[in-house]
Amino acid sequence: MPHSTNREMILGIVVGTAGISLLLLWYHKVRKPRTAMDLPKFLSLGNSLDLMTLQDEVPSGQGTTEIFQGRQLQILEKLNELLTNMEELKKEIRVLKEAIPKLEEYIQGELGGKVTVHKISPQHRARKRRLATVQSSATSNSSEEAESEGGYVTANTDTEEQSFPVPKAFNTHVEELNLDALIQMADNLRVNEGKKVESFELLCDHKEKFRDEIEFIWRFARAYGDMYELSTNTQEKKHYANIGKTLGEKAIMRAPKNGYCHLWYAVLCGYVSEFEGLQNKINCGYRFKEHLDKAIEFLPEEPFLYYLKGRYCYSVSKLSWIERKMAATLFGSIPSSTVQEALQNFLKVEELQPGFSKSNYMFMAKCYADLNQIDNAVKFCNLAMLLPCITKEDEDAQKEVKKISTSLKSKTLCVTVIIQSILKEISPEYSLKD
Repeated sequence: MPHSTNREMILGIVVGTAGISLLLLWYHKVRKPRTAMDLPKFLSLGNSLDLMTLQDEVPSGQGTTEIFQGRQLQILEKLNELLTNMEELKKEIRVLKEAIPKLEEYIQGELGGKVTVHKISPQHRARKRRLATVQSSATSNSSEEAESEGGYVTANTDTEEQSFPVPKAFNTHVEELNLDALIQMADNLRVNEGKKVESFELLCDHKEKFRDEIEFIWRFARAYGDMYELSTNTQEKKHYANIGKTLGEKAIMRAPKNGYCHLWYAVLCGYVSEFEGLQNKINCGYRFKEHLDKAIEFLPEEPFLYYLKGRYCYSVSKLSWIERKMAATLFGSIPSSTVQEALQNFLKVEELQPGFSKSNYMFMAKCYADLNQIDNAVKFCNLAMLLPCITKEDEDAQKEVKKISTSLKSKTLCVTVIIQSILKEISPEYSLKD
């Protein structure tokens, strides 16, 4: 039977029943004064009826009349409930009709049809690709959001509940990798800036299998640091930094003499400090320095460690008075360092690995500029400009180098003018040539 016919039949029954009820009410001439009955809300489908006042007579059979009225009210309530349910059903049907076309598009996309392209963050790509792999594994956890018993926290956040296309897993045989093969593959992928996300995903796919292996744990912490660097969303960056720091803590507890565990724990402490207040920022700074020194003790030939220490020394040398005072109040000592100490660390990096990074040259130029060694500052600005921009850090360093170069040119011009003025005072006939 057509849908319209069903609808007309139901409405006919409803209207007919309501009419009979009203007719019976009128026939018995209810006379009870000041008794008003508000007709149910369902009669407002077409025309809303006003309040009806029914007056009762006072017959000898008043009890019978009250029972009759009660039955009429029950009928009206049942009709009201019926039509209310019908309205809700109509709304649900309307929602389903709107959802069906979207469902069809999604299914077509899953089967290889055209899928709308979304710009997604590294975190969304990681989770979706990881889910594609997890679905094929019978040993995977059912919940992405739970913290595992070994202290791992997955990379799922509230922002990931949006609908994004699900890419295919890049490695369909992840379960076959042993630890050595996994480490080699993850390290090789990470060398390429554009494949750091894949390296992170690969480690995520194996976290249950190798969660207690030290070589896996510190690399997993490092991968969270990579994701922090790649992400542009503040909440995601905070998320990655906190989980990576937790992994770093686990690593140094299990392997206190492993320099890489101390290295990446120090790095993650630095990342976490970006979202902390002054007190916690200073606390993170102390932990950063403590574990960086331990890492250098175990890995004395690692240039990256001296680069980080150089940056720490340079930052401390630029601390404001209030920051130093706060550090003294909280810890009883004031962190101290100088630009010269920072420069020595950057020079150590260059000694261990010439041309280590654009950023290292940039900081060397800064240090020389602060020490008023203009020639050396210009030299390292030029060396920095020769290196290609590969990472976001390189791009930031490139911008900073340009600022330093501009400042140096202004300073050089200023010094030239001052010297020229002094020489003119001494000998009016003397002038400097450009």
